[in-house]
Amino acid sequence: MSAVLVVNSGSSSLKYQLIEMTGEQVLASGLIERIGEDVGVVNHRNVEADPDNPIVSEEPIKNHVDAFAVMLARFAEHGPSMEEHPVLAVGHRVVHGGKRFFEATRITDLVKINIQDLAELAPLHNPANLDGIVAAERAFPSVPHVAIFDTAFHATLPEKAYRYAIDRELADRHRVRRYGFHGTSHQYVSRAAAEFLGKDVTELNQIILHLGNGASATAVRGGESVDTSMGFTPLEGLVMGTRSGDVDPAVLVHLQRVAGLSAADIDTLLNRKSGLLGLAGAADMRDLEARAAEGDEIAITALDVYNHRLRGYVGKYYVDLGRVDTIVFTAGVGENSAPVRARALAGLERLGIKIDPTRNEGRGGPKIISTDDSEVTVLVVPTNEELEIARQTLAAIEG
Repeated sequence: MSAVLVVNSGSSSLKYQLIEMTGEQVLASGLIERIGEDVGVVNHRNVEADPDNPIVSEEPIKNHVDAFAVMLARFAEHGPSMEEHPVLAVGHRVVHGGKRFFEATRITDLVKINIQDLAELAPLHNPANLDGIVAAERAFPSVPHVAIFDTAFHATLPEKAYRYAIDRELADRHRVRRYGFHGTSHQYVSRAAAEFLGKDVTELNQIILHLGNGASATAVRGGESVDTSMGFTPLEGLVMGTRSGDVDPAVLVHLQRVAGLSAADIDTLLNRKSGLLGLAGAADMRDLEARAAEGDEIAITALDVYNHRLRGYVGKYYVDLGRVDTIVFTAGVGENSAPVRARALAGLERLGIKIDPTRNEGRGGPKIISTDDSEVTVLVVPTNEELEIARQTLAAIEG
């Protein structure tokens, strides 16, 4: 049986899954952290044989080439056997594809040059993604490598949705527009929701709510993204764990002028010290819900801000789509927080959206959480970005 190795390479980390594609079963998964530091941490799980007991160890890992060597050593020592499950292809998550990449793409020297050029748009991610690609090509030189871009699903955005109202020539020269992110998740979930309902994805208008530490909403018409909350960067849109989401740009100018914040200070503020963390001192939704249940006013206000923004995007996309067949919650918060789901759609009965409190209880899915007479079917559908990357990788090499 052949498998696809899915790789997500960060600046100091390497996540991987080995997926057997005939039955779409995860055979192994792992995370290598602290690459380039004095001591790295390796977590390897043989899902096929012993899913509940990961192998954890520490050792120096100088770079991504070393990380792949360590990964292969774990497979050789702890399984599963790559001889029994030969790697057919390697699928790589790449954050930014700009306007150049709108589908899964076999990696060539020219593709790598383009990924490097697009690092200007994703300086924290694309260089690390490229390091992983180069290292993986050394480790697996005889199989095809495929890039799956976070932005690709949103390549179908119409100009009215992706263009910002700033000077056109300046924006075009510096590639400033809405790109959107979490595309792999939104694409997987929109298809999975349709499959769960026994529908063709092309028949459905959907609002997908990917709610995790990072959060985004996407309007999907007939399987294509037509609007999305994240923009030029993953900072725009919903309130997130540590990111602000939408904010008046003049606030940044004001803080630069009166508080003496530099560009680096503002970047840190918006990406790492804002969102739920900035509002209430905690980025974890579970902590805030526990505090709110005890009457903590700061936590209650933070959740109110979070849900006010979320409801605003639901309403916007409802209007944009004209007809909504499904609203789908996914990712860590979306899949596991019944209170968030209830608050996000409370009071929208006039729009044909009715949540069944009993169905909404609990975690996980897939499941329907709307009432039988709700005009809009509300779902919880777990996301699986690694499987989506593997599927697109296989389609790219077979097509």
